[in-house]
Amino acid sequence: MPSSTRTRTRSRFAFALLAVLLMAALGVAIVTQVSSTGSGDNLDSARPADLLAVLGNLNQREAALRQEIAGLEQTLSKLEAGGGSSGAALEEAKARLSALSIQVGTVAATGPGVTLTVEDPGSSVGSEVLLDLIQELRAAGAEAIEISGSGSEPIRIGVDSWVSGGGGNVTVDGRRISAPFRIVAIGDPPTLAAALNIPGGVVDTVARSGGQLRIVQSPQVTVSALREVKPRQYAQPGN
Repeated sequence: MPSSTRTRTRSRFAFALLAVLLMAALGVAIVTQVSSTGSGDNLDSARPADLLAVLGNLNQREAALRQEIAGLEQTLSKLEAGGGSSGAALEEAKARLSALSIQVGTVAATGPGVTLTVEDPGSSVGSEVLLDLIQELRAAGAEAIEISGSGSEPIRIGVDSWVSGGGGNVTVDGRRISAPFRIVAIGDPPTLAAALNIPGGVVDTVARSGGQLRIVQSPQVTVSALREVKPRQYAQPGN
């Protein structure tokens, strides 16, 4: 097989993988969802300020994914053009593939970050508190997050992750976890820690719920839990 043909084949294959991962992200909910049972915690009863915060996060995630779409369209154009630029386009596609793989959660990730431990002796820390914690980490720039409970395997947090249940009965992505909760997040350690420690923030929220949140900053942490890429059921690429 001529080298130019092999290059084009590799380019198409790399872009196909890239497109699969992007559509996996687009075919599910854009932001983390919560459906708390037994606690009366839902969007209908949320405060206007909370609803505005949820809307703001939704808009930010949508804007980020739209930027990814625009970038992928440019990459596709380069790959289709071929010629001397195909090698550079292929490298760009590989870089985007790596970034999207971390975002979607199909590969392990390592880097600086924080390890959080939530103690809950009174079984009073519910899904709304853990959801606030996850959302605050994301807003502070966390690039990969996993959560685990006592004696349970870690769960990778993805764009379609959901948290439900009240204190002592927390479920993440359909898996029951119990305190103490352990959360590992990759990002700038001082920024992540500062976001959680702001007055009235997550640390205070956990304390008001009867729990305690400990934060350890590290030059390197590992998020090893993986998510399975689900085939899209409804979403198709638009024009």
